[in-house]
Amino acid sequence: MSDTPQVGPVPQETRTLTTDKQAVASPPPVKHRKKPAKSASLWSDAWHDLRRRPMFIFSLVLISILLVMSFWPSLFTSIDPFDARTCELSTARQGPSPGHLFGRDNLGCDVFARTIYGAKNSILIGVTTTAITALVGGLLGLIAGTRGGLTDTVTSRITEVFFAIPSILGALLITATFRNAGLGVWIVVIALSILAWPMTFRIMRAAVLTARSQDFVLAARALGAGQSRIMFRHLLPNSVAPVIVVATINLGGFIAAEAALSFLGVGVQSPDISWGLMIADARNRFLEAPLPLVFPAVFLSITVLAFIMLGDAVRDALDPKLR
Repeated sequence: MSDTPQVGPVPQETRTLTTDKQAVASPPPVKHRKKPAKSASLWSDAWHDLRRRPMFIFSLVLISILLVMSFWPSLFTSIDPFDARTCELSTARQGPSPGHLFGRDNLGCDVFARTIYGAKNSILIGVTTTAITALVGGLLGLIAGTRGGLTDTVTSRITEVFFAIPSILGALLITATFRNAGLGVWIVVIALSILAWPMTFRIMRAAVLTARSQDFVLAARALGAGQSRIMFRHLLPNSVAPVIVVATINLGGFIAAEAALSFLGVGVQSPDISWGLMIADARNRFLEAPLPLVFPAVFLSITVLAFIMLGDAVRDALDPKLR
């Protein structure tokens, strides 16, 4: 009898057992899990909302053009308005002509070039004043709202003293007193900043008082976080939104206030150029030559409107109640 194993069909039971063992031994297929979506924050939601607002896009384009015009005026005109040789008295108050798009003013200077170069001082004063008032008022409001007690009482009473000063009268007094101190346009920044920071202080203080009683602040205190950490890591990010909104809207107001002070003769002084100063110089001959007054007034109105529109769009995006 031969010892050679017989080759034949494998029984059905053996095939089933083998298949079951392979199924048990082989690992289950790995499923690729989707990454959890990042939690949306107030700022990401606001940016997503702003990108879809035509008013925001339109105001941002206008402001970008104005900023480029302020820092690089030579891109828009080749005439230097600070060069006395570009002014000709024999051509005073002439209308638009080739090379002089807006005509000439009472001294024969190119109105277009002066309008372009006048944007720098107006926007510089507005932006600098806004930054100072936001930093000073916001920081004092953050400290007063966080610490409370005597600190809050003293700073609030000081703020009320500044609120009692009429804004226009106070700015006129400061700029008229120190306009010969050699500070240039900075005296306007100082005058407007001194009188405008209390508004930012009140807004920041109110926002901090509201956020201070929230659960995340109580949890931070329970975990042993110090007052400085709570102030800058928890209260500040959750209270700064209304300050940003107010600062953006106030920027246009500061530009208009600078124009008013320059128009009254206590703001930007010649030979510097600003739109308010141009309007003041052209008002006496308005009926005879209206263009030297109209064009800087139009540029001033567009600039103020652009920043107010930007502030309105930011306010609508950061305030969940308005969505």
